[in-house]
Amino acid sequence: MKRRYNPYSLPPWLRTVRKVCCQLAIPFCIFQGIRTIFLPTTFDVIVLFLLILIATALHLEWI
Repeated sequence: MKRRYNPYSLPPWLRTVRKVCCQLAIPFCIFQGIRTIFLPTTFDVIVLFLLILIATALHLEWI
């Protein structure tokens, strides 16, 4: 049986870290997107894709 995810069961310091990451995810994606437009390398595209996935997961509370 799968246990439900409850963000309030996390320690307070971890909730704070999660909130900070959620606030910084979008600016990092924008910066990486601008960098990818000017210097498009395979590494930059992969990093941008991963940042978008992390930002989506944080804002939709998947992690």
